[in-house]
Amino acid sequence: MYSLRYAVSMEHPRSIVVLDFGGQYAHLIASRIRRMGAYAEILPPETSVAEFKDASGIILSGGPQSVYDESSPQADPGIFDLGIPVLGLCYGLHWMTQQLGGEVKQGKVKEYGKTKIRNQKSEIRNTGLLAGCPDELTVWMSHGDEAVKLPEGFVQTATSDACINSAFEDPERKFFALQFHPEVTHTEYGSEIMNRFVKLCDTSPWSVSQYHDRISEEIKEQVGDRNVFMLVSGGVDSTVAFTLLNQVLGPDRVQGLLVDTGLMRKDEVPQIERALGELGITNLHVEDASEEFFANLKDVYDPEEKRGVIGQTFLDVQKRVADDMGLNMDQWLLGQGTIYPDTIETGSTKHAAKIKTHHNRVEAIQQMIEQGLVIEPLADLYKDEVRKLGEELGLPHELVWRHPFPGPGLGVRILCAEKAESLSTNPEIVSDLQQLVLPVRSVGVQGDGRTYRHAIALFKNDPFEISDECWSFATSVPNSSPDINRVLICLSQTEVPSFDFTPGSITPDRADLLREADAIADEELHKDEKLHHQVWQFPVVLLPFGLREGGQSIVLRPIESVDAMTANAAHLPSEMLQRMTERIIALDGIDLVFLDLTSKPPGTIEWE
Repeated sequence: MYSLRYAVSMEHPRSIVVLDFGGQYAHLIASRIRRMGAYAEILPPETSVAEFKDASGIILSGGPQSVYDESSPQADPGIFDLGIPVLGLCYGLHWMTQQLGGEVKQGKVKEYGKTKIRNQKSEIRNTGLLAGCPDELTVWMSHGDEAVKLPEGFVQTATSDACINSAFEDPERKFFALQFHPEVTHTEYGSEIMNRFVKLCDTSPWSVSQYHDRISEEIKEQVGDRNVFMLVSGGVDSTVAFTLLNQVLGPDRVQGLLVDTGLMRKDEVPQIERALGELGITNLHVEDASEEFFANLKDVYDPEEKRGVIGQTFLDVQKRVADDMGLNMDQWLLGQGTIYPDTIETGSTKHAAKIKTHHNRVEAIQQMIEQGLVIEPLADLYKDEVRKLGEELGLPHELVWRHPFPGPGLGVRILCAEKAESLSTNPEIVSDLQQLVLPVRSVGVQGDGRTYRHAIALFKNDPFEISDECWSFATSVPNSSPDINRVLICLSQTEVPSFDFTPGSITPDRADLLREADAIADEELHKDEKLHHQVWQFPVVLLPFGLREGGQSIVLRPIESVDAMTANAAHLPSEMLQRMTERIIALDGIDLVFLDLTSKPPGTIEWE
């Protein structure tokens, strides 16, 4: 997990080293640096200072733990004696503060998502990392601890309402500390801040143009004289990986398998077959295993268990198909279109918290990876990098830039429960908004750790005109409440109705119902091609409650993102929301329609 497969111009390049304390954005930091034309590599924090002889700078990443916990990850303090620039981010700030004689405590208020900070008028205002930034800027926070006492030699450079020391630095030693995340796209001036640090480091250049040649050689080396049995979901990642393997190894050494799980989007399978056929790729076998998936998912309610069942069923089907085709699997590697967010959210780096287990990271596949039986040529890339590679491979623009769709498909968008988690019958009224905690929970990510909490729904007159107050609630409520990680607005009702909860797992009927709602949302969004391109992904989620027994609810989850590590809830036109709602509510079985207003963090893009 700590090797990056990228070409550089020197045998022993001078690199900016990112020490990965388990933060969700560790690889995002390295990605941002590479895009600035500098070489970056990721190492575990326990790396001995003796290994830093080629380092030109060090970045200490965030992480899910508190630095004052006995089990928290630690680095070699000797890095502060190397005479090179060091930047601490979030947990990295806390560790740096503690090691250099400052003090870290639990903050009175947790900050997740967008936060305003004020650029302080210090003596290094025009020379530090925040030079050129305005007096106030919006940054991306994800923390519960804060530095309450600065180490000697440091000067405060920014503050916020909840965190007095949001940024500070020691200009003499070129040590910098930021409580926020400049590497995410939602931080204003984040690229400029990162670039100022990069320019302080004497780093070897890096170019993405050589990636294809380098990864091609690595594929040949890893595969050797074996072949690749590739699981193709039809999404961008697996399609690019499948195409890359075909080009590098040739179609005679690659066999693609598309499994119809019964959890695909409407008309998904024929569309995938047609798109790959137009590319001249014919080594694809389609297997209808929908009955097997539904049988295995019967009475499965827990989201982690559900993901495990889906991942294992994929493997079972792959093995059965391989046997039916007479393939000797001793001569075949399993190919997957895994990208980096899949691995980091599963907690595959040493100190990362498990947010959710991706279907391509279930236990059986982890064991195969350890045995060297899996090839994942895109495992170090983010979605935007995969798309660039796909266009280099000659894939059509509309295929490369389609909205991402998870490997488990609608299986992670159909919420299942045996009983209502909670059901409040007394809505709280704040201003002209009514609030009600919903009887289901979903997965979130807060402070680099996993949460599994309730969503709260807002009800208001004229719900299609979403006020600034609603968007403000979407940030403030998860930050202040220990029980809430999502905020929704009800589009189909103006007042809180009486809910009826219906226990249920994944069934063909529920999958068909969600498939139709998903198709409606996609069709309406496509009517505005500019907006369709602006929306990075649009999950549509089915909830097991409505206004009557058996009734269901739909959640619309349009988001804007670049790399899936952070995301903003997209603002759709009121007319479009109204058309979607009216068409979806007309489906037999749908009683309520909600819109998810939550950013990531605190809510993950998918609900499970």
